[in-house]
Amino acid sequence: MNSRAENRASGLDTAKLVAAAALLVVGIIAFYLFEDYSTLLRVIGLLVVVGGAVALAMMTAPGRVLWQFASDARMEVRKVVWPSRQETLQTTLIVIVMVLIVGIILWLFDMVLMAILRALTGQGG
Repeated sequence: MNSRAENRASGLDTAKLVAAAALLVVGIIAFYLFEDYSTLLRVIGLLVVVGGAVALAMMTAPGRVLWQFASDARMEVRKVVWPSRQETLQTTLIVIVMVLIVGIILWLFDMVLMAILRALTGQGG
């Protein structure tokens, strides 16, 4: 009996997701069909349709799982210990200096290889 109820819920969820997708498609088509109207009105209408489609999708089991995931992710972001301004500045400066040093080393390496290549091919003057 329970598996039957789960199948119905799953079928209903599928129908809701299909309806939400169809609502999005209809909203996008309507946005382009009513090009005679103000762009502001069309964007507002499209946002209302997208909001309705999202609300409909959130009423499904996958929608609730997605909402729970977003809530958990937000909670984890709050737990992160962010670096201070001074730490960020120091790290950024170290990265910039290292990039410059590696760039200069690669440039010198390229110059040496080019000089060797010119000497081997006789194009060096």
